[in-house]
Amino acid sequence: MTVRIAILDDYQSVALRMADWSMLPEGVEIESFMAGIDEEEALVERLRTFQVLVSMRERTRLPVSALERLPELRLIAATGARQVNIDVEAATRLGIFISTTGSPGGSTSELTWALIFAITRRVPQEDAAMRTGRWQSTMGVDLAGKTLGLMGLGRVGAGVARAAEAFRVELLAWSRNLTAERAREMGATAVGKNELFARSDILSVHVPLNDGTRGLVGALELGLMKPTSYLINTSRGPIVEETALVEALRGNWIAGAALDVFDREPLPAGHPLTGLENVVLTPHLGYVTEENYRVFYGESLENIRAYLDTGLPTRLLNPEAIGRRPPATV
Repeated sequence: MTVRIAILDDYQSVALRMADWSMLPEGVEIESFMAGIDEEEALVERLRTFQVLVSMRERTRLPVSALERLPELRLIAATGARQVNIDVEAATRLGIFISTTGSPGGSTSELTWALIFAITRRVPQEDAAMRTGRWQSTMGVDLAGKTLGLMGLGRVGAGVARAAEAFRVELLAWSRNLTAERAREMGATAVGKNELFARSDILSVHVPLNDGTRGLVGALELGLMKPTSYLINTSRGPIVEETALVEALRGNWIAGAALDVFDREPLPAGHPLTGLENVVLTPHLGYVTEENYRVFYGESLENIRAYLDTGLPTRLLNPEAIGRRPPATV
């Protein structure tokens, strides 16, 4: 039988050169799709003949209502560790394996600093101005002596913290489970949530999205910030209440924001954020590096090859699915 593999959300059309897919046995067909599909009926129609899906992070959503209508599906080779876009319980019940990959780490922390500099030194504005013949049209601010607040000191937040000393900023941190000892280890001072927002010149969000963090930054928190302060979000869009943020930026409650993540992605054309001059926007680039992609697609390939060879993928997330659906074979 022919095994068909669909690579989803290949926005840059690079998946097929980020790994050596020729390692798969004969009888395998691979199709890469650039654009995602939001409408479930169209998604099911697209995927109904595929046995394997390669999903990119948290892009295409695979809820139970879609999975139940994909009887050919045997394996979702998911990239990254968190799979909030997939109904893992439903996939397990249906006998659909989910495999995961690692990540080199560091890319989102690096992008955070890129966004900090972009918004504080007005890099996009000056680049655009020079292309129209203008010279030195804005004025930035120094980081030295400023206070950087980190909401979250996990892997990404810690990566940001490690670079902070080089720029001579005071480092504050808060999260619900953060201890003073952990903060000290990273060169930061643990403070309360309200103090974090009130004292920070730059407030950077690094907590994961879950029921407890959705809407964690709202009008109250934004209202505590200085009018000269900046918000950076490279975590997940819904952690910050988007409507409140737009209002704060329009009203100059804060000086600006640099955002890599949004409530809806891709960000729709004409979204209110795209019309604001005190915002830097990037299209969820935190994980989009060649090094990350080579790990994502390389390990996905290993997972698929193991499945085709043995009936089980490596890095299996849901072993409870074993034996619930016959394997696909070539």
